[in-house]
Amino acid sequence: MPLESPNIFITLLAFVILIGGLVIIHELGHYGVGRWFGVKAEKFSVGFGPQLWGWVDKRGTLWRVGALPLGGYVQFAGDMNPASQPSEEWLNLPAEQRNQTFQSKPLWQRALIVFAGPAINFLFAIILLSGFLVVYGQSVSAPVASLVEKDSAAEKAGIKVGDRILSINGQRVDSFQQLATEVSIYANATVTLRLMQNGREIEKSIKLDELVERDRFGNEYRRGLLGLRSTAVETRDVSLLAAPWLATKETYNIVRLTVTTLGQIISGKRSVKELGGPIKIAKVAGEYFTLGFAAFVWLAAMISINLGFMNLLPIPMLDGGHLLLYAVEAVRRRPATPIVQEWAFRGGFVMLIGFMLMVTFNDLASIGLFGR
Repeated sequence: MPLESPNIFITLLAFVILIGGLVIIHELGHYGVGRWFGVKAEKFSVGFGPQLWGWVDKRGTLWRVGALPLGGYVQFAGDMNPASQPSEEWLNLPAEQRNQTFQSKPLWQRALIVFAGPAINFLFAIILLSGFLVVYGQSVSAPVASLVEKDSAAEKAGIKVGDRILSINGQRVDSFQQLATEVSIYANATVTLRLMQNGREIEKSIKLDELVERDRFGNEYRRGLLGLRSTAVETRDVSLLAAPWLATKETYNIVRLTVTTLGQIISGKRSVKELGGPIKIAKVAGEYFTLGFAAFVWLAAMISINLGFMNLLPIPMLDGGHLLLYAVEAVRRRPATPIVQEWAFRGGFVMLIGFMLMVTFNDLASIGLFGR
């Protein structure tokens, strides 16, 4: 029987802690690298809206707390427009002040300052996942079939007990856990499996089944199902030295699977209804908050990875959009024209607003608002 979802207070508290904390970490990445390169930060805000409290440090940075505790931002000196392009106001600054502005820095330094935000989200996730590996160890099982379920996709394809799965859709498989994860994103889809059977490598095209599951809170999920099981599972201790590399590999795999899933949505193989927004994140945050510290920290690692990935998408207004324009500047040896940048950022703004409206609609539909 599903557990009762947490009340609105716990949900909002968990959401603020999760998203607010991760966005602040993101902005601290920008701030730290900017300060390293000598860019003055005029303002670092925890939250948005009217200022509730603030103080100015010896470098002239205003550290403030806003009334809306959802994330934050850092404002660098000279960052006077969305495209961060020189303006008349910037040109009229005294030379000493102008040299402390974001716009005065070489292209590679500006790019690193922008990239630092998503990078620290990935680094934060790697640190959290490393901690999990050290504390709980790593579950290891070879990608060998110990059991083939009756009438499953595997049985229909002729996979037998003892067969070893080598790859799925060209992606090498090193463990049974990885196989299950890879299979999960291909519900009702046809995949290519390469396996070792009776001492020789063979390739099979298999249409996976679809399994619809409900978690303890009643949330519904669909995933691909092959129909294999492994009984030879062991938990291995992970050292402090080995954990970061394993966590980095896991982070890479999560990003890769996210890209694949996004491609499925764009191509129509998955429904856009599976995309969630702030309301869905808040709901999940509240649920994981009630499950305990470990579950909530694991969710923070997953959201941090997705926050870093989403910010690297080449959409103007996001960090990836800035990096795209810097790439254009590197190739052309001069920035894109102001009119091109203006329209790029307008287009990016419209895209983000449209995306937010769509996922908010999905969120409201998922909680049954329109059904009622």
